[in-house]
Amino acid sequence: MIQFILYVKDQKRSCNFYTSVLNTEPELDVPGMTEFLLSPGCKLGLMPEDGIARIINPVLPHPKNGSGIPRCELYLLVPDPERSLENALSQGATLVSECSERNWGHLVAYCSDPDGHIVAFAKELN
Repeated sequence: MIQFILYVKDQKRSCNFYTSVLNTEPELDVPGMTEFLLSPGCKLGLMPEDGIARIINPVLPHPKNGSGIPRCELYLLVPDPERSLENALSQGATLVSECSERNWGHLVAYCSDPDGHIVAFAKELN
């Protein structure tokens, strides 16, 4: 199993955002961790910044000090990138780049989630 974990300021807000954006309910939603199955063997986790800070601080800075700074990208292949972008924007995302054809053969739209993580909605061009 592969799991990617995003550090988030507000776990409930992020859970609601990703429930809508991914169009699925979390497999796990307990204080300290929310998990979404992205595909067999791959999960997206949401962990509160304060929770991980107790583990990594003082060796590393508290994640809240990087809040709003793009720290990763979640690249999702979807049937309709424009519709997915509109949905994300209605859930509080910030527009980064309108949907357009990219030179790697995808139609892609970019936004940032409430914590500044980049979310890309993409579709292969035929």
